[in-house]
Amino acid sequence: MSDQAKNLFPFAELENIEPDIRERIEAVQEKAGFVPNIFLALAGRPEEFRAFFAYHDALMEKPGNLTAGEKEMIVVVTSGLNQCLYCVVAHGAILRIREKNPLIADQLATNYRKADITPKQRAMLDYAVKVSQSAQEVCKDDHQQLQNAGFTPDDIWEIGAIAAFFAMSNRLANMSSLPPNPEFYAMGR
Repeated sequence: MSDQAKNLFPFAELENIEPDIRERIEAVQEKAGFVPNIFLALAGRPEEFRAFFAYHDALMEKPGNLTAGEKEMIVVVTSGLNQCLYCVVAHGAILRIREKNPLIADQLATNYRKADITPKQRAMLDYAVKVSQSAQEVCKDDHQQLQNAGFTPDDIWEIGAIAAFFAMSNRLANMSSLPPNPEFYAMGR
């Protein structure tokens, strides 16, 4: 069964997509060799597409103290807890590539507490999980623990914002039964 047949909401057809969105999709296709399903799922909703990817890029592409791999760690761990197959598979692939480690995504998605990561990364993920799963319980002590681990206030905001953004993304992917592209499974292995 094709990805399209499994998806509850129809994907946009490339020829019917607004030019700026089609240009972005074609650039991703050129780089990756395929079009990730999230792009096609949102392309038929141009305002949502632009807003989603503007915030995604603001969080995930911005230079700062968190590495690109650490940002992906947050996505994989929280997406695993939110049972989002699409994000675990897609961002797991990106994480394996960024960290040059074929095992890390599976370890983190299954049980980050037993993964081969640093104590600082563990503190980062503990906080991201709390934001993703019980944000109402986040308090000053959580922020102090992260500062004690070496994170700045801007880093703490970034960790929390990534966890919160992907909690929303996980819910969209789960709500729509968005299937991961088969290409993601083998990437970085």
